[in-house]
Amino acid sequence: MLRAVHDGALRRIAIAFVAFNVAEWATWIAMLVYAYEQGGVVASGLVAVLQLVPAAIFAPFGAALADRYPRSRVLSIAYAAQALAMGATAVALGLGAPVWLVYALAAAAATSITLTRPAQNGLLPAVSRTPETLMAANSVLATIENASILVAPAFAGVLLALSGPGFVYGAMAAALVVAALVVLPVSAPAQAPTPAASGGLDKRRAVRVLASDHRALLLVALLAGQALQVGALDVLFVALAMDALDIGETGVGLLNSALGLGGVVGALGAGALAIRSSLPRWVAVGILLWGGGLAIASSLPQAGLVFVLVAAAGAGRGLMDVAGRTLLQRIAPPDALSRVFGLLEGLSMGGLAVGAALAPVLVERFGISVALVAVGGLLPVTLVLTLRPLMRLDELAPRHGRAMGLLHAIPFFAPLPSLSLGRIANALERVSAAAGAVVVRQGEPGDLFYVIDEGVVSVTIDGRPVRELGPGDFFGEIALLRDVPRTASVTAREAVWLYALRRQEFLSAVRARPASAHAAEAIAQSREP
Repeated sequence: MLRAVHDGALRRIAIAFVAFNVAEWATWIAMLVYAYEQGGVVASGLVAVLQLVPAAIFAPFGAALADRYPRSRVLSIAYAAQALAMGATAVALGLGAPVWLVYALAAAAATSITLTRPAQNGLLPAVSRTPETLMAANSVLATIENASILVAPAFAGVLLALSGPGFVYGAMAAALVVAALVVLPVSAPAQAPTPAASGGLDKRRAVRVLASDHRALLLVALLAGQALQVGALDVLFVALAMDALDIGETGVGLLNSALGLGGVVGALGAGALAIRSSLPRWVAVGILLWGGGLAIASSLPQAGLVFVLVAAAGAGRGLMDVAGRTLLQRIAPPDALSRVFGLLEGLSMGGLAVGAALAPVLVERFGISVALVAVGGLLPVTLVLTLRPLMRLDELAPRHGRAMGLLHAIPFFAPLPSLSLGRIANALERVSAAAGAVVVRQGEPGDLFYVIDEGVVSVTIDGRPVRELGPGDFFGEIALLRDVPRTASVTAREAVWLYALRRQEFLSAVRARPASAHAAEAIAQSREP
């Protein structure tokens, strides 16, 4: 699995992501400490909301940048913006600025953080040469995230002890400057602008994707749901350690460490397990471990067993997160990929806030045991209701090895990575035509692109024979590219088998990379009457 980061681009992305995660956690803790010193628990809760709510609102809009401009550049700019915001917060803290200004700058820093994951999740498929590499890269990045849960709080504590919150923000700003420079050389073929991607900072394209594709909606709902659970755990772990287990404040830290350690194990395991088996199946297994571990922990009085169950829950969360994000990268259209992940980022931020607000109410009304069962059972219950459509996502594995070979030989599909070719292959429909049948008729509207698998067809314009096409050849692209009626008729000379691709999938694939768009345009020009 770690071979994924041997690639220069992926290695740079991973190194920068380490700095990002440490900065995210360290500044979060530093600001909570600062707020507590200013106004106690109420102020800490208020500053948490002030950081989460603007971030949740901004994330879907900011993610549109990564669909409109080269994602590698947006990622570098995102790190630079975070460094600037954290540096400004450090200056405000160092100069003893008014509390409202410090909170506003901290909220700006937290909001800028939401630019990173959508750009990164959109970039990974473009720099991953194979589906296995993409899975491994997601596993490495999830391992980094979960490892940060273990080490970042302690690191923040050391920096706070040395000099205070301002020093933490300043050090993290410097780390993010380094991150911006590290990812600056990363390059990927720029996605060609499309009408959907050129409309500015809007989330309508992502919403339309989720509204029209229940597979993507299901994955976003599951991944955002676990954020609500994580938000609740900050409160639930305090109640569990202090009241149910009576292990004091140290126990709170140990529970969080067990969760992070389990997450590392789950993320590492995902890279090996899911490559060899069904991704949807491992999403389901991860959900059961994650939710079941939390729910069962509430009924055990022994602290040691609780730590084991919390670690198992963390492993399940890491497993479902890696498998789920990889599936979502395969499903969402390339031109809207970052916005879909931006919408997920916003929903996750909102889920953290809702979970943090809901947990005290549950504990107060029903007690810690019932609260843990309710929070832990959220995703397993959802899984029971959605298991069949989730398992159908197995169909995303490339079904047609021959179709993949045919697609790779087509000039405007050849520049696409294997992950994109697999997505196109899954969208193909195999159709047949008897000898003498007219496959497309000149002058009629066209909504399909065809690749010949078996047999021979004749192409005529105004009744005049133009050419014959055989296995591996293709036709129908002019009507789709130009949005005009069919410019020629195509008739089966013998029984033929064809692969058909619908207009939306064809245009999305051709426009995914400039090289593909240019090749398609050249072929269309050479064939036009």
